[in-house]
Amino acid sequence: MKTKYGFNMLWMYAGNYGKIPEEANERELDFIAEEGFNFIRIPTDYHFWTKDFDYTHPDEKVLAYFDRYVEACNSRGLHACLNIHRAPGYCINWPEREKHNLWRDEEAQEGFIYLWKMFAERYRGISSDLLSFDLVNEPANIPPSHPCTREDHAKVIRKTVEAIRSVDPDREIVIDGFNGGGSALPELADLGKQGVVHSGRGYEPFQVTHYKAEWVRGGADWAAPSYPGEVAPGQFRDRAWIRNYYQPWREVEAQGVKVHIGEFGCYNKLPNDLALRWFEDVLSVFREFGWGYSLWNFHGTFGIVEHGRPGTAYEEYKGFKVDRALLELLKIPFAK
Repeated sequence: MKTKYGFNMLWMYAGNYGKIPEEANERELDFIAEEGFNFIRIPTDYHFWTKDFDYTHPDEKVLAYFDRYVEACNSRGLHACLNIHRAPGYCINWPEREKHNLWRDEEAQEGFIYLWKMFAERYRGISSDLLSFDLVNEPANIPPSHPCTREDHAKVIRKTVEAIRSVDPDREIVIDGFNGGGSALPELADLGKQGVVHSGRGYEPFQVTHYKAEWVRGGADWAAPSYPGEVAPGQFRDRAWIRNYYQPWREVEAQGVKVHIGEFGCYNKLPNDLALRWFEDVLSVFREFGWGYSLWNFHGTFGIVEHGRPGTAYEEYKGFKVDRALLELLKIPFAK
């Protein structure tokens, strides 16, 4: 498997039925391809194409956006990874908006498997070199609305992989780690022999990457972290700590699993000099392990274009206002 480096693109992210998704931003894709990246993860929200929780009658007009996304990426030599970020019965963000629980309710599971079989049939002629399926974003146990054990999760994932394989035996499939993507999945390591990639996250230490993030409970009260240094009272973090954090993933990898970091990044409230020190360390760990990655996101509060972190020296580059220092760090693993 060619190592994949790129970005998350939020064209069909956080929606509702009747809301129009964005078209692929071809100008941004041109920039990404020209800079040597080869991977685009596309988190999507099923609420764009589903009305009244009727999971098995998607709106074909919305599904046509997927066709255009894949083509826009593939025509530039970019691998497209389709991800259902909000799935029938589950999303790590505001799960209470769901009618069912994907991990416990048969109706949601049937709808989820229906969607992935549908995509497998729709894109059966496209090589896995160009297209992969990331089944569900950041599974987790979220009581009381969406309780889930690791056994519940593994059962749904195995059934879904089997359903996709019944249609397209060679499709590359990606599964996110448990506990919001951060915990490795040794119980599903055997799927690595079937070409299933395990997708981790790069958001640790959380006090650094999510400093003053409005959606993090209590985050507004966090003391300003140092890095490398004390990120919270009594908690020292540096490159060695980050490297050790990924040891469980290394152990799963040793069983024949391919590992990719599907999301990572740093929110825009942190001073940029501190953020760049963190990026340098976490990227050097991924480079040491030979893991690819995709930044969340491209143009936005976690991205490389106008992210808004204090103290950033932007450069006008190829028509974008770019954090050039961060861009160059991201390119080191594949720079000539």
